[in-house]
Formats: sequence, structure tokens, C-alpha cells
Amino acid sequence: MSNSPLKIVYCTPALYMSGGVERVLTLKANYMADVLGYDITIILTEGKEKPLFYPLSDIIKVINLDVNFEALWACSFVKKIFVYLQKQRIFKKRLTEELMRLKPDITVSLLRREINFINDIQDGSRKIGELHVNRANYRNFEAGDTNLIKRLFARYWMHNLVSHLKRLDRFVVLTEEDKASWTELSNVEVIPDPLAFDIDQVSPLTNKRVIAVGRYVYQKGFDLLLQAWKKIEQQHPDWELAIYGMGDRTPYEQIIEELQIDRTRCHLNGSTSDIKAEYLNSSLFVFSSRFEGFGMVLIEAMACGLPVISYDCPCGPKDIVRHNEDGLLVPSGSIGSLAKAMGKMMCDVNLRQQMAKAAVKNVQRYKLDSVCQHWHSLFESIVL
Repeated sequence: MSNSPLKIVYCTPALYMSGGVERVLTLKANYMADVLGYDITIILTEGKEKPLFYPLSDIIKVINLDVNFEALWACSFVKKIFVYLQKQRIFKKRLTEELMRLKPDITVSLLRREINFINDIQDGSRKIGELHVNRANYRNFEAGDTNLIKRLFARYWMHNLVSHLKRLDRFVVLTEEDKASWTELSNVEVIPDPLAFDIDQVSPLTNKRVIAVGRYVYQKGFDLLLQAWKKIEQQHPDWELAIYGMGDRTPYEQIIEELQIDRTRCHLNGSTSDIKAEYLNSSLFVFSSRFEGFGMVLIEAMACGLPVISYDCPCGPKDIVRHNEDGLLVPSGSIGSLAKAMGKMMCDVNLRQQMAKAAVKNVQRYKLDSVCQHWHSLFESIVL
């Protein structure tokens, strides 16, 4: 290798949203540029005139190809096909031109539309794919909304994707559990997402509050959590439940009404700019997701010194939580098991303190410098 800094290009649709992928990419890119001294460029296709949501280092270059795939949202089904094909041709042409100009050492695809052609661009760079959901829920076709044509399309789509992934120099997933699902591939490596903040303060575990965090969508299982809470709320009148997240809270307000849950001790909150403060103001974290790509909020809560209770859903919790050491894993989707685990933890202050201490220790492996050193080793190994 030469002494010049490693040149890395990331391909992702947009950075104007407050999503998890955007936050993780920004964290890693900033560290790699400012600490590791990499030459980082991020290539986008959307949000040409929109400001970046998370701050980027001044030495990172951002190129927006202004393809605007988001225009497809307003198209009819038939028109969408033609517009998509046209935009995909434009995207391939513009991305090829940029990569041939930049001549990066490594190009990282976050597995969006460029995965269909990234391997064919002869810019001399090594190609890496990076997936932030699990296989089963990547381009998910909901079981209740599936017909024969959709099933056949999903099968064809996955076969086509696997053929592209095989050609990558490395394919990076977030968990060992998900790695095991890619049986066709021999180039898979596991690197988890990093913690989004420093571990500098932990909860005193004095406030009798259960906290849950996530979007108000079916995936996050807040309907299951509310049903579990109903089973135990009267036995623990000095405890409260607080949920934080973006999205439509109406269906969950209706569940509270139907179950006659005590509204003075059950709060559905919107998103907050300081979620760390809310973790520190709680004594127990509950993770009720039906499925995940990883479970970023789990490691955030553990870093803030909270014992955790989590559904053993695919994928993430069994990689993160050490059952009976820093938290409890319960059968996925079981309302009774979730309620029982919550009751057990709420009754036992010594257990909470013991698991909280272990959580802070065990979550160190997700610190930003540790995760980015793993990426550094991967990059170095494929460009030598």
C-alpha cells in the first residue's frame, strides 16, 4: 500500500432523514475521516436541496447525483415501471462517471439500487455490501399481503440479489444470527452497528419507570407491550411505562382505551432529541419488536446502565443480550412471558442493579472506536 490515505466511497440514497442507517453511516464516516485519516466521499441520489440531518465532518465530501427516485412515489403503477427504468439508467451512468473520476480504493454499497450494477463498474475499487436489516425482512413481502405473483417475484428478486452479493469482495451483516441465514455466500462478515453516544453516565435506577423506544409501527410490537403491561400494572402501582418514538400513536391510544389501562402511568410520547436523558431517568428497558435488523436501542439502553427485557426475535437480541446476565430474553411474541419477566425485574431491585452493572460492561464491545477498528481491519485486509 502507498502512504496516501485510504479512499472510501459510500453509496446511499439520502442523508436528510433522521433514520438509523443515516445516523450510523454519519458516525462511522466521521470517525474514519477524523480519527483514521481516510479520504471519505458519500454519494447520494436524493434530497439535493435538503440539509443533512446529522452533522458530517468538514473533510468529508458529499456528491448528490440528483436522480430523485423519490419521484416514483407520485407515479401510477404502470408509469412507475418506466420512470424507474429511466432513472436507474441515469443513476448507473452518473455513478459510473463519479467512480471512474474518484478512483476509490473501496466502494461501499448500502444495498440500495446500485447493488444491481456496482460490481460491473471498472473503477479499480474493491466492492463491499453493507446490510442494516436481516435477510427475512429485506424488501419484506408481508405474509398477509402476498399472492402467487408477489411470491414468485420475491423469489426471483432474492435469487438475483444473491448473484450480485456473491461477486462482492465482502458482504457485511450486523449479527451472527443473520450471517447464518446467507447459506449461499462465503464472503459474509459480521460487524455490528456502533453506539451513538459515549458511555459517560448511568441510571441510578431510582425512578420506577419502564421505557421502550421505537417507531409506532407493527414491527416494534408496542401492541404486545401494552397488553403485557395491562397484566401487571395493578400489581405495581408505583411503576409507570413510557414509550418514545415517531409515528401515528392513534392505534396504540385505542389499545390503551380498550384495555382500560391507567393513563396516568402509561405514556405514549413522540420522539425526543435527548433520548439519553430518558434512559437515565428510567430503571428498566423493554424491547418488544417482532423482528429487527440489529436493535440499536437495546445497546443504547444498556450503555445507560439499564437492565433489559427483550423478545428473542430475529435478528439482534440474542447477539446483544446475555440471558440472565445483563437482561432477560423471552419467547418472541409471548405476551404472558413478557409480563412475567417485567414483573420479576420490577420486584427485585438487586436483580436490576446486578444486570445493569453487567450491561454497562458487556456493551463496551459496541463502542464506536471498537466497531470502526473492525472496519479498519476489514478495509486493510482487502486492499493489501
